[in-house]
Amino acid sequence: MAMIGRVVGRAVPSALFRRGGLDWTRSFGSSGDDSTPEAPSPIPQHFGPGKLVGKTALITGAGSGIGRHAALLFAQEGASVVVADRNLAAACRTVDAMHELNGQGVAVGGDVSVADDVAAMVAKAEKVYGGLHIIFNNAGIMDSGDDNVINTPDDVIDRTLAINVKGVIYGCRYGIPAIIRSGGGSVINTASFVAFLGAATPQIAYTASKGAVLALTRELAVIHAREGVRVNSLCPGPLRTELLMKFLDTEDKKQRRLVHIPMGRFGEASEMAKAALFLASGDSSYMTGASLLVDGGITSAYVTPE
Repeated sequence: MAMIGRVVGRAVPSALFRRGGLDWTRSFGSSGDDSTPEAPSPIPQHFGPGKLVGKTALITGAGSGIGRHAALLFAQEGASVVVADRNLAAACRTVDAMHELNGQGVAVGGDVSVADDVAAMVAKAEKVYGGLHIIFNNAGIMDSGDDNVINTPDDVIDRTLAINVKGVIYGCRYGIPAIIRSGGGSVINTASFVAFLGAATPQIAYTASKGAVLALTRELAVIHAREGVRVNSLCPGPLRTELLMKFLDTEDKKQRRLVHIPMGRFGEASEMAKAALFLASGDSSYMTGASLLVDGGITSAYVTPE
């Protein structure tokens, strides 16, 4: 989708560049030297062709967190976005925000652990936009009852695996054939750094589910590599999201984690969205079966800086 290149009533300048994932403008003086760049507007605007122009993306769990940020960013980069979430009202709010940025998208409700719901999400993309090029299987849960292998209830295990694993399987089951019908594209599955590290603060169902996503991603990448479909996993580190902050509800709990992160802070959902954009776009055209760790260095750390 071609986007209208305007900034609050101002015509698009003669040249364009990006810094930090936002659109900045620059103008040229009569001598041809670059002038000092202007700061971006409070609401980032999309100026014309971007990395995903002409593409349709389906993002699950896009009513909040990483999914919402990815939906907004993908729309800014020119994609038509199907915003899927179990909470339809939240999905609609994301679409409203996309429209404020001159983005194009449609909301759809559904539970990724239900095969028919996921099939309907993919069908929506094909019906409304004529195809599907990108699916970001991002929906997931971290249940408050998830504990060690002795104490975690069966219903918590079943619910976690149904959403975090079956949800990805269903997304790929229905999404990959649609991507092939559209001439190829990208599958992004949200895993986690916990698939690489053990922790004495256990959440065994969540950890097992993310390990499964890594294994599934590698296998699908190999199976579909010569059909024009790339399949990669995005592995966030600890993030300052509602999902994690519900657990880390005291300063002591936060510091218990931060001490292990070399960068000394939690990541942001917006940073994960930028990594997802990389995997969705042609910038990662020679990547498949990869696990992209965006984790503040935690999986590389032994002793962290004081």
